[in-house]
Amino acid sequence: MPRLDRRAVLAGAGATILASATRPGAQEKPLQVFSHRVHRSVAAGAQGDATAAWTAATKTPVEWTTFDTGPLQERLFRELALPETGVDVGFIVNFQAVPRIAALFEPLGPYMAKDPIEAAGDVFPGLMKGMEIGGNLIAMPVRHASSGLHWNSEILAERGFSKPPATIEELIEVAKACTYRRADGTPCVGLCMPGVTYPNVVDIARAWDGDFITPDFKVVTDQPGMLNAIRTLRLLFEQGAFPRNFTTLLQEEVVTWMQQGRAAMALQGMGRNRLFNDPAKSKFAGKIMTGAVPVSASLKGKYAVAPAKVEFWGMGIPKNARRKDLSWSFIKAMLSPAATLTMALNGNGPVRNATYDDPAFRKTVDYADAEREVLKAARIPIPAFDEASRAGDIFKEEAEAAVLGMKTPEAAMAAVVARVKPLLPPS
Repeated sequence: MPRLDRRAVLAGAGATILASATRPGAQEKPLQVFSHRVHRSVAAGAQGDATAAWTAATKTPVEWTTFDTGPLQERLFRELALPETGVDVGFIVNFQAVPRIAALFEPLGPYMAKDPIEAAGDVFPGLMKGMEIGGNLIAMPVRHASSGLHWNSEILAERGFSKPPATIEELIEVAKACTYRRADGTPCVGLCMPGVTYPNVVDIARAWDGDFITPDFKVVTDQPGMLNAIRTLRLLFEQGAFPRNFTTLLQEEVVTWMQQGRAAMALQGMGRNRLFNDPAKSKFAGKIMTGAVPVSASLKGKYAVAPAKVEFWGMGIPKNARRKDLSWSFIKAMLSPAATLTMALNGNGPVRNATYDDPAFRKTVDYADAEREVLKAARIPIPAFDEASRAGDIFKEEAEAAVLGMKTPEAAMAAVVARVKPLLPPS
């Protein structure tokens, strides 16, 4: 496909901004954006400023107020509850979009009908669907983190594997075979991930198209997909192919294990590839590869890869904001193909399919094709609801009991159904 002319597209986006958003010769008050600091860094980074054309067209500078995820939620939601707010655009992560919070954001359906983003069909549909709450689109996806399988090609080669596992069944066998003590004395486990919280286990369950909670709020941990995942982890733990300290293992420690050769494979966000291969810290820089989580051989006809989890951020307009047309014009500009590409080159997870065809982006992400395949099938780990945190704690407690052998997988997952079901909203 022809390469996008970034400047031309951005200029076009700026030209279509509503006339009410501009006053020739006068500078508007800054657009107030509440976000995580990473959103600001990818919007305006070393590879370009995705906001520049919009600012030039509207004479409106962008003022970013940034927080960590928890404080951002607290501060933004406090602003949303006021009679009126000076916040024009707020970033929200998918698992925060519970109905009571979604009701505080302006529905974007009318804006999409009246003045749609460019090439709306190019945005991965699973991401758009994930921000539809109660039938309303409440935010536009702008950044994703998709799960993948990372493997140390040197360790796999030492154990006789010239390529990564093509199915989840093969992954289990490779994990067992790659649990050994290396020649330099380093003990290596076959598979590593930061504990058995539901987002991590869902990645394995999705190899059999399993789930924790379905989009229509059914707890299905006692069904084959999730049961297979728990049985797999129990088996690997019994055989020493899963960390003995998995209950306390942190994300940062998984990175260290991969960098040091203490793990042959890991299930984590695809973006961790850069950390695993950091030449300043990794003993295996350039040798840790990233691909999709493999699907079960029984589902090869349905999925090319496992429909692993995806988490993502969206941009929304507070219902109590004062300049909603201006807010929408900014969101629309940031979702343009050119702005999406600029942010991707600055390290953002792009939400558009076409970005994965761009030669400049492909040079920076050697697993681009695999990530795109994941995004075509991926879905959020669970739908957002008020008691999601409690439900997650219950899952973790029961999953740990099953993997440690304190309960059978069947008993533990049946307990999850019984304990979580009363926490769910009416279906």
